Formats: sequence, C-alpha cells, structure tokens
Amino acid sequence: MSHDHGFVVPAPGDGFLPHTVAHHFDTPTQEFQAAKLGFWLFLATEILLFGGLFAAYFFFHQEYPQTFHVGGAQLNWVLGGVNTTVLLLSSFTMAMGVRSAQTSQKRKMLIYCWLTMLGAAIFMAIKCYEWSVKYQHGLGPPVIAGLNVTDWFKDYGNVMADVPHGHLFFALYYTMTGIHGLHVLVGAGLILWIIRDGMKGRFHANYFLPVDLVGLYWHLVDLIWIFLFPLFYLVS
Repeated sequence: MSHDHGFVVPAPGDGFLPHTVAHHFDTPTQEFQAAKLGFWLFLATEILLFGGLFAAYFFFHQEYPQTFHVGGAQLNWVLGGVNTTVLLLSSFTMAMGVRSAQTSQKRKMLIYCWLTMLGAAIFMAIKCYEWSVKYQHGLGPPVIAGLNVTDWFKDYGNVMADVPHGHLFFALYYTMTGIHGLHVLVGAGLILWIIRDGMKGRFHANYFLPVDLVGLYWHLVDLIWIFLFPLFYLVS
C-alpha cells in the first residue's frame, strides 16, 4: 500500500506498527540495501580510526618493547578478561535481539537488548574502576590530570622509572581504551533508543533495519576490544 509520502510496510499483527519508507526510496528493499551499504561505509571509517591507533601502538612497541612489557604488567589482566567475557556475552545477546526482531518476537527482543545494556554497564563500571586505580598511583589518565606529561604522569611507585618513556604506554592505553569506552557509551545509547521504539512495536519481521544496524555497531565495538585486551593486558 502506498501513501503520498512513501511506501508503507504493513505491521505483521497486533502490537506492532507499520513502517513508512523514506520518501527518497522507491521500495523497502532499496531502503534496506542503501542503509546497509551506508552503514558498512561508516564502519569502515571506524576501522580507519582505530587502525591509525593500532599502527601507533605497534610502532612504539617496536621502539620501546621493555616499556610496554613493564607497563602491561601494571594492568589487571583478570579484570580485562572479565570485561572481554562480558562483551562477548553482550555480542551474543545483541545478535539474539536482532534475530528476535526479525521474527517479530517483541518481548524477547527487549529482554536481549536489556541484557546487552547490562553488559555495557558492567564493562564501563570495571573500566572506570581500573582508570581510577591507575590515577591514584600517578599513572594517569592525562585527560583528567592535564595535558603536560610531567603534570599527569607522577608514577608514585616508580614502576616505570627504569624504562624509557614510561608515560608512552599509558598515553596509548588511555587514548585507545578511552575512545573505545566512548563507543561503548554511544552503543548503549543506541540500544536504549531501540528499546524505546521496540516497546512501541516499531520493529518486526517486516521492518528491523535499525536493530540490525545497531547490532553491527555493537559487534564492531566488541571486536575492537578483542584486539585491545591482548595488546595491553597480555603484552607482558
């Protein structure tokens, strides 16, 4: 059925809402394919962003391997491992949420999205705890303590005193995990949006595009952490 303002995708039943295709698309299929392509291009830019950071990591690790060895020993690999497990589980719950939307199971979709939100909250709580402990030991983070190296890197325990450029490891650590944490918060906000509209019955077998795209974003966030965990926590 079509309206003057666009093609309308019917709801599959009670409790769901029809979807009006954006006016600049001719069909729902065209809308889906265009949005999916655009989102993959966006994810490519995210990979470029982190790719540059990973390149910096490998360059400085090659230059100062002992600095990274000692720096990695200061991180709590158990907490890092817990966070890795949490994100992997949240990736599973997000995938199940997408599948539930595709099969018009509104209640299951909402449950899985809330579980994913719980995973995001646990991850960020652990991360904030880790950052605060390092800050108390004079190991940053620079964004809170200042931009000058001598201002933020106090190293009260002198754990990095015997290696060159001891601040370098933690500068990369806070930059990369901080940007990743920001992505986790953005992803959590998007999932909350999915939950809000999902409660209204907006997503179903005939229209699940936003859920699918948010799921892709969340999987990328998880994938990036899978690389960050061994590079920082297991480098020693």
